[in-house]
Amino acid sequence: MATAAEDPHLGAGPDEEDESPSGWDSDSILSDDSVLPDYTPETSGGQTASTLYQACARNDLAALRRVLERGVTREEVMDLDINNWNGLMVACCKGFIDIVYGLNTCPYIDINHQDNEGNTALMIASQAGHVNTVMYLLNYYPGIDTEIKDCRGFTALIKAAMTGRDDVVAALVMAGADIHVTDTARGKCAQEWALKTGRYETLHRLRRLKMRPKAEQFCESYIPEWPELKERVAKAVAEKSAREKITHHIKSTFGFRFPRDPEDNGVLDHMVRITTSIHSPLISTGCRPLCPTSPPEVGKRRLAVPELMKKHSEKELEQSSVCHSNGSVSHIRPSIHSADSIATTCCADTERRGSVLSLASTKVASTFIPRSMARRNSVFPSGCIPQININRPTEPTPKKEKKKKKMDEGYLEPPIWRYKEIKEEKKKKEKLEKEKTENKKSTKAKK
Repeated sequence: MATAAEDPHLGAGPDEEDESPSGWDSDSILSDDSVLPDYTPETSGGQTASTLYQACARNDLAALRRVLERGVTREEVMDLDINNWNGLMVACCKGFIDIVYGLNTCPYIDINHQDNEGNTALMIASQAGHVNTVMYLLNYYPGIDTEIKDCRGFTALIKAAMTGRDDVVAALVMAGADIHVTDTARGKCAQEWALKTGRYETLHRLRRLKMRPKAEQFCESYIPEWPELKERVAKAVAEKSAREKITHHIKSTFGFRFPRDPEDNGVLDHMVRITTSIHSPLISTGCRPLCPTSPPEVGKRRLAVPELMKKHSEKELEQSSVCHSNGSVSHIRPSIHSADSIATTCCADTERRGSVLSLASTKVASTFIPRSMARRNSVFPSGCIPQININRPTEPTPKKEKKKKKMDEGYLEPPIWRYKEIKEEKKKKEKLEKEKTENKKSTKAKK
């Protein structure tokens, strides 16, 4: 294997370069405090949180609900600390995911607010490595801007790449963050900063995302079958010559198996795809994709869920698929037959029609399963629930009689060993002694 010095793609890692034209030193740029400002939380002092900022800083979800229920003003929402941070930025820094969820319904919240150094809530969560917070911000906070730069020209993607947050980098790239944007201090992109700071795993993750920029398993047209399966099965079943059998036996006997990385488009990649695809039972029962015809793709900006709900009614989102294309939205009718047409061809009984999941989903305000998959499952593809009758029998179940051993004269009996006879005699004597002692005790108690 080639070392880091031999590989032209990896380079020499972190180096000491000259000062940038803007006057910033490389050590100050790569330090932690340059990416994320120093923050000291407020002490509670045993008092309950009365403002929105205090509830966020103390991770007090009950206090946050009380504040939101009584109503908040713009001045209270924009209550800032010494670093010019609001409550959302504090929650993103500390990983208070419940607070981030609760602030989604807060009015007057500015998702793109910048602190003294130009950091936003998305930048802070990305640098801290809270991938769940980053995903929630991207999907449920409308108007979030992934290309905002701080005072040094760093975006959220560059900050995540510098600190080696692989999952955050993947989430930002698949949400439409620009990979080629550069900072103003050095003119380096996220990939170059990952190389400079020695984050080789992040660099490898970015390369793999470029090789496979589209998540096809989240599309309705995805076929959950391994393309190479037929070829490999045919190769394994095919008859081998004597020479091939001998070589295979020698390799399996004397060969050395070293750990290696999984192959591209191999078995592990296929297992990850089918378990995370839209046709997986875990995905179809746990969520309802709004855009099954437009899967996530590198460089494609996706709209947040509130933005989709504003532009389209619930009926439109339920009956048709919504497609993203760099911020634009178009309607695409699903090509799969609807659930009603599948169910009516099965049986005439309306009570038995449809699967358990589809019947349960109709009672929920937000439908979790798409209409094209609502009344189909892997157990009963026809969409009909079987009618099962359970009757309790009147007569008790007969007990199985033990077979008696026949001691005929024509068969030999097993021998009884002497040590077994002695053990049995001792047991009988101990039982007799116990009975005698118990009888004596009972007689004394009566007297």
